[in-house]
Amino acid sequence: MTDDELQQLVESVSIESFNTPFKHKATFNNRLKTTGGRYLLKNHHIEFNPKQLQYFGKTEFIKIIKHELCHYHLHLRGDGYRHRDLAFKRLLNKVGGSRYCRLVPGTKKSNKKTVVYQCQSCYRIYHKRREMDPKKYACGQCKGRIKKIKTIVDDA
Repeated sequence: MTDDELQQLVESVSIESFNTPFKHKATFNNRLKTTGGRYLLKNHHIEFNPKQLQYFGKTEFIKIIKHELCHYHLHLRGDGYRHRDLAFKRLLNKVGGSRYCRLVPGTKKSNKKTVVYQCQSCYRIYHKRREMDPKKYACGQCKGRIKKIKTIVDDA
């Protein structure tokens, strides 16, 4: 599907589901990895992940289009357009859009890294999400020296 065909599809879904025209630009963005699409607040354009269409088909992709059009129409109306807003949830349910998109095979959602430190005096263990310089910090319990033990990478 080309960007022109995508534009026509988004315009037709907007008229059919929302009874309001889509007057801005809809394009594919290959850099989107873990999201199906995004609505840009500054210029009101919508970008879509082409892999969602490729892997899951047109029916799932139309649900993503409806999701992004909910953001679009609510924002232009001045209503609550965020995921947590009741107006967004109601409109999304009414038009049959998807709340979440499926994860494209081969992409990782996140790599959580945990760094483990240990006090050299009282042997207390500290788990941190970020690396820190052990020379700058002391144990909170006994004020002893801290040493880095290991780094754990969790492929979630």
